[in-house]
Amino acid sequence: MRVVCDTNVLVSGVLFNGPPRRVLVMASQGLVTNYTSPALLREAEDVLLRPKFGLRPEQALRIIALFRETFEIVTPSERVHAVPSDPADNRVLEAAQAAAAGVIISGDKHLLDLGEWKNIRILSPAAFLRRSAETLP
Repeated sequence: MRVVCDTNVLVSGVLFNGPPRRVLVMASQGLVTNYTSPALLREAEDVLLRPKFGLRPEQALRIIALFRETFEIVTPSERVHAVPSDPADNRVLEAAQAAAAGVIISGDKHLLDLGEWKNIRILSPAAFLRRSAETLP
């Protein structure tokens, strides 16, 4: 299954336990294929460098390097304007469209409120894990 994880899922997944971490473990086990884009990687790097997380710059860069090595990277060719209240969320939709993803995994209210976009389901990490338990071996 092709998925795109929003930045909040990536950051939470590497820094904390819980559903976002389990989603990343699924990707590391090959149960899902996680796609990302250069714009999402830049956003993840910016977030990881925030002082509140207490990471040294080299730690944040190592995490981004791991994402680059383990995720499939797509370069969206089409700009999306589906979330006017938070334009940065459109980058997630663009990546999902370019990846032909079936699911976007996000904790972002603006995206979750969409529920689905262009036949791409938008689920929280916990909802994704529940659905995956029903469908994956």
